[in-house]
Amino acid sequence: MTATAGTVCTGASTAATGPAPYPSFSSYVRARGPVLLRTARSLTANPCDAEDLLQTALAKTYVAWGRIEDHRALDGYVRRALLNTRTSQWRKRKVDEFACEELPEPLGLPEPDPAEQQALRDAMWRAVTKLPDRQRAMVVLRYYEDLSEAQTAEVLGVSVGTVKSAVSRALGKLREDPELSPVR
Repeated sequence: MTATAGTVCTGASTAATGPAPYPSFSSYVRARGPVLLRTARSLTANPCDAEDLLQTALAKTYVAWGRIEDHRALDGYVRRALLNTRTSQWRKRKVDEFACEELPEPLGLPEPDPAEQQALRDAMWRAVTKLPDRQRAMVVLRYYEDLSEAQTAEVLGVSVGTVKSAVSRALGKLREDPELSPVR
């Protein structure tokens, strides 16, 4: 049996896969937690919901830890668990989400004018959170997670054409957002 990215084995793991990059679940969470939290925050407008979403996805990953053959593909596994969990939440309860005033931003190098950059990021995030859930997920995976159209389609379980059309509609909505009009 050969190991492929994201495969889950049903039996014992093979010795040919080599040493795992993360010797324990705890070391994986410590190393990748901030990146995974950023992904979760991109999928929901509420930071508290994002933490709950990540916690649920990590719990699912912990349960499957012994069955995951290729630990180099853990980020993909957790991303998929995040999306599946969020999709289940969307289906279970149809609750309107409202954009919050402040959105978390990843720390980075200071831009020439941090105030203008922050205002632009805030306006962009407010516009992204106004998108329908499915379009938001595709925009997040495509542009914030920097996945290709094919990778995005694979993660969401849809065709590449569906990703292209949904992202195109989402970008059209973003272009029409009055808060982003100075960016044009």
